[in-house]
Amino acid sequence: MLKIKRTEQEWKQLLTAEQYHILREKGTEVPNTCSIIKNKEKGVYTCIACNNPLFKSSEKFESHTGWPSFFEPYNQDSLEYKDDFTFGMKRTEVLCKSCGGHLGHVFDDGPPPTGKRYCINGIILKFTPVKLLHKKTIEKKK
Repeated sequence: MLKIKRTEQEWKQLLTAEQYHILREKGTEVPNTCSIIKNKEKGVYTCIACNNPLFKSSEKFESHTGWPSFFEPYNQDSLEYKDDFTFGMKRTEVLCKSCGGHLGHVFDDGPPPTGKRYCINGIILKFTPVKLLHKKTIEKKK
């Protein structure tokens, strides 16, 4: 996987203030505020900063937590994991493997088949519907 490196100034120019806060400063969006949480379309969720595929819509589920939740990543090379001991507890932080941006956390209370709940900040996700994915594939073949 190609690692994307930018200066903090470049990240600030590329991202909105809220996206920067979440991705680069490990912030969290206010629960139930992103439109992606209610999205039911088929497609792929990518990192807003680098377009790395992170999750498929078929792995999304309603966790009633206020953040988009997934039970499995797009593939094993999409994400990185890091121990997070903030707030006096041990959690597993989820990072974009391409740009290193903070996405959220993963917990062991998700549905089958994995039992995982990837609790992800929706504002840093970009959704591409499956119909547009197919169009891009067709255009590349021409």
